[in-house]
Amino acid sequence: MIINDFKAFKGKHCESSSIGNLLTNQDLKLSEPMIFGLGEGLSFIYWKMKSMNLPFLGGRNKQFDLTRNLCRNLELKLDARETTSTKKAWKNITEFIDDSIPVSLQLDCYHLEYFTHKIHFAGHFLTVYGYDEEYVYVSDTMLQDLKHKSKIKNIELARFEKGQMSAKARSFTIKVPDKRIDLKKAIITAIKNNADAFLNPPISNLTYRGIKKLGTELPKWRDMAKNPEIDLVLAGDLMEGAGTGGALFRNLYRDFLKEASEMIPENDYISQAYSKFCLIAPKWTQIAELIQKAGKTGDSGCLEKASVLSFELAAMEKQAMEILLEAVKKHKQ
Repeated sequence: MIINDFKAFKGKHCESSSIGNLLTNQDLKLSEPMIFGLGEGLSFIYWKMKSMNLPFLGGRNKQFDLTRNLCRNLELKLDARETTSTKKAWKNITEFIDDSIPVSLQLDCYHLEYFTHKIHFAGHFLTVYGYDEEYVYVSDTMLQDLKHKSKIKNIELARFEKGQMSAKARSFTIKVPDKRIDLKKAIITAIKNNADAFLNPPISNLTYRGIKKLGTELPKWRDMAKNPEIDLVLAGDLMEGAGTGGALFRNLYRDFLKEASEMIPENDYISQAYSKFCLIAPKWTQIAELIQKAGKTGDSGCLEKASVLSFELAAMEKQAMEILLEAVKKHKQ
């Protein structure tokens, strides 16, 4: 069973692209930055465990919160399911595909045979648009070609993998209502919620406080790494190439604010915040490059420079979010 008229959404991030797949195939066309912004996606986490060679840097909110937030803000119906039963998990795919409805999954990309670089990451998202006796047909934004197939047994392994960021065979669909969506209202609500969360982190390794922690810890990374020449280069590559804690999410939020400012031109605070993020995003790329250079050259001074940039970014992002709260106040006046 294949959904022959399925339209693949081309994005840069897996969860926002999965959302884009579900919405586009119901003729609700939103850009990826708009999806990210409406999902209140901008955040930051500095996460260190003993099992890690170096800390993980994340630049967005928790997995699946993006989907939940967007559906709440746009008043869309979210049908999300989790199960420990392999039979039920498979039925949660087939019952939708049999009705020509695409269904998105959260899983561990390690088990997908079309991924050539094998790494365990259980927070990956893709969209299923068909299946047969042996394969599941999916749209996955992480590779240049959007459409792929994976053996049913590998999809099952990926869905039931355990570990950090894993979910219990999570699948979901989104139903777009017939009524008109108030996009301006949703934008303001999303901006307020994202700014509030960013400015009031519950612990010190989140949002702008987490970026400050990065600034404090970066000079120690060379001594912290088991294999500095490899670990530092990989950390920089993950930030920029995989987009975990690099410029990707700042670029998406910047472009969301640009769209928002065009839709609500009378609110100049949104334009001011957009201008801030135009300066913020490139600095994350610089940090990633400096971390990589520290690994390749052994120059610890690169980590000191990256540390200085981190403190600058913490202040800039905090200020940008404070400006966005002013945008919310002005909108209510």
